Amino acid sequence: MLALLAAGLPPLASKAQTYVADKSIPLTGDGGYDYLSIDKVNHRLYVSHGTQVNVIDLVTEKPVGSIDNMKGVHGIAIVNKLNRGFITDGKANAVVAFDLKTLKTIATIALTGANGPDAIMYDPYSDRVFSFNGESNNSSVIDPKTLKQVGTVALGGGPEFAVADGKGKIYNNLEDKNSLNIIDSKTLKVIKNYPLAPCGGPTGLALDAVNQRVFTVCRENKGMSVVDINTGKVTATIPIGAGVDAVAYDAETKLVFCSNGDGTTTIIKQKTADEYSVIQTLKTPLRAKTLALDTQTHKIYLSVAEFEPGTRKALPGTFKVLVFKQQ
Repeated sequence: MLALLAAGLPPLASKAQTYVADKSIPLTGDGGYDYLSIDKVNHRLYVSHGTQVNVIDLVTEKPVGSIDNMKGVHGIAIVNKLNRGFITDGKANAVVAFDLKTLKTIATIALTGANGPDAIMYDPYSDRVFSFNGESNNSSVIDPKTLKQVGTVALGGGPEFAVADGKGKIYNNLEDKNSLNIIDSKTLKVIKNYPLAPCGGPTGLALDAVNQRVFTVCRENKGMSVVDINTGKVTATIPIGAGVDAVAYDAETKLVFCSNGDGTTTIIKQKTADEYSVIQTLKTPLRAKTLALDTQTHKIYLSVAEFEPGTRKALPGTFKVLVFKQQ
């Protein structure tokens, strides 16, 4: 009987997919906040915050430590096979390597020819770590084994988020050029650049590997554009909230999440590769503009602090991660 009942259940992608607030996880420290990154193997969430990265155990959803003593952190990349993580320390023009188990710093890698390292990612195909340097319009390439910089990629504009396809190509938004770079991760060259109009000011980027699409979220036109990575064609643009920073795609539920600084997260349903609709405008705090998706639990995590009314001054002791789950 149980087997029959289970067989009659609708697949996850066809169930009601409304998201609701689950809990709040208070975190120590003060300062600005940026990217969140999930280590799927060790079930940990890394949260950039001022001069440190807070670490949360996703099983218990409790803080378990931090990586400290940096100058101004941004992104976090995970290299599980080496038990190492990498953090962009933007104000130091460096990438900090740490041990995933102990959270101890292994090395601080000074970047040559770089200014303002921001986004960072690991490309398994080339077995390299790439930092994207917002002020020098380039990417610094690091060997995660030797902890040395081994190259630089000229990008032709100010980079934002980047994603790898695992087959030798990296996709990277150029915020000031309203375009998308395709980088060959072996030759360290930009091999194509696609205009993203009507997208203006692209920030976050997510990949749908099955349908060969990327989702790029854009501040100037308050839209999420769908791009065919084989042709560069923008096949759809969906309205989202203001002040967007991040986007995540859940291949199992066919949902796309766009976190906006205006106090909303736009949740979009993928019907086909090029057909989409907004199914929920989730209420979130103002300036909760970055997120991470746990593809195993389908929860989303957003970092935020409370601010003095009418200012950009964060109130001390108010930093937290908010957890939202499917209803």
